[in-house]
Amino acid sequence: MKRLSCLLALPIAALSLCTLSGCQLVGGALENVRRDSSHEVKAEYRGLEGKTFAVVIAADRYIQSDHPLLVDYLTTKITDRLAQRTNTPVAGGYIPAVDVLRYLYDNPGWSSKPKAELARGLGGVDRIIYIEITDCQLREPGNQYEWDGVTSGTVAVLEIDTNLPEEYAFQKNISVAFPGKKGFGPDDLSQNAVATALALRFVDRASWLMYDHQEMYYPEY
Repeated sequence: MKRLSCLLALPIAALSLCTLSGCQLVGGALENVRRDSSHEVKAEYRGLEGKTFAVVIAADRYIQSDHPLLVDYLTTKITDRLAQRTNTPVAGGYIPAVDVLRYLYDNPGWSSKPKAELARGLGGVDRIIYIEITDCQLREPGNQYEWDGVTSGTVAVLEIDTNLPEEYAFQKNISVAFPGKKGFGPDDLSQNAVATALALRFVDRASWLMYDHQEMYYPEY
C-alpha cells in the first residue's frame, strides 16, 4: 500500500515541476518583452490644462558660472515641450522662453520679489513652473579621467490665479545622471556630449511630470 502511494505521488510531483517550469518560461518571456517595450505613465500634475504658463529656471551663481548656457537651454527646451504636449490656450497660452529670459535678465532682483509680481511681469500668467537647479556637475571633483554627470533640482508649480499664489501647488525633487555607468572618459565622450545628454534627461524628467507619456519599463534615467 505504501509503494502504491509513492507511485501515485510521482505524477503529481512531476506535474508540479512542469507547471513551475512553465511559469518560469512565461515569466522569462514577459521580462524579455518588457526590456524592449514601454508603458504609459500618468502626469503627476494636471493643473496646466487650459491655463497660461511660464517656465522660470533658477540656479545659483556657481552653477551658472560653470554651466553658463544651462538656464537658457532648460528654459527653452522645457517651455517648448510643455507648449506642445499640454492643453494650453491657442492664443497667448504660454510665454516664449526668449521673453522669459529677457525679463529675468532685465530684472536681476526678480527672485526676491513675490511670485505674483513675477507673474504680472511675465504677462499675467496663471501658472509659473518654477525649477531650481540645486546641483550640476559633469564629474566628481578631482577626477578628470571619468565622466560622472548629475543634475538635480526641484520642480514646483505656483497657481497664481488662486487664493494662495505664493504657495507651491505641486513640488517634486528630481535627479538624473549620465553616463550612468563607470568607464567613460574624455576619450570616449566629449564634454559637450555629456552636458547635452544630461540636460536632455533633466528636460524629460521635469516635463514628464506635467503630461501623460510613455516610459520604458526599465528606464535608463
